[in-house]
Amino acid sequence: VWAHHMFVTGLNPFLGSIFVLLTLLIAVPSAIKVFNWLTTLWRGNIRFTPATLFAIGFVSLFISGGLTGVFLGNSTIDIHLHDTKFIVAHFHIVMGVASFFGMFAGVYHWFPKMFGRYLNSTLGYIHFWVTMVGAYLIFWPMHYEGLAGVPRRYLDLSGWHNFNKFGDLNKMITVVSVIVFAMQ
Repeated sequence: VWAHHMFVTGLNPFLGSIFVLLTLLIAVPSAIKVFNWLTTLWRGNIRFTPATLFAIGFVSLFISGGLTGVFLGNSTIDIHLHDTKFIVAHFHIVMGVASFFGMFAGVYHWFPKMFGRYLNSTLGYIHFWVTMVGAYLIFWPMHYEGLAGVPRRYLDLSGWHNFNKFGDLNKMITVVSVIVFAMQ
């Protein structure tokens, strides 16, 4: 699967097509995991505690990040999206935010069992909703920017006529990032 990082390096197109197939096949076990997680909840007596919400939020982020991975597994689309904000958004939703949601679910679930003290549920619900909404407000606009070709690793895009229109969107992403970070 690692070779999908090589699509823009001059990799032989025939080899590229093999790695497209192998990269997209990774979606099969991932989809099975998601169906297992969702069917575990099916017809259950679910209590929406902060731990449960963070666990369900993890599944949501895993699905949305995984669907954007399907784009990147296709070599012809990846060539356009390579080194854009789309990559930043995909990677951080799957590897960053989803991981933190799993960690928060574990902390909210196990802390009372380990230490015999309950965490404040109201603060837990606020923590979940600000983090969940904030995560999507930060990273979904980056997918749009990446599809428009906005490159990553540039401090100032104002000199690029095509990317001037994203200045306000980037300011919004920055403000939401500060709010979510402060919430943590």
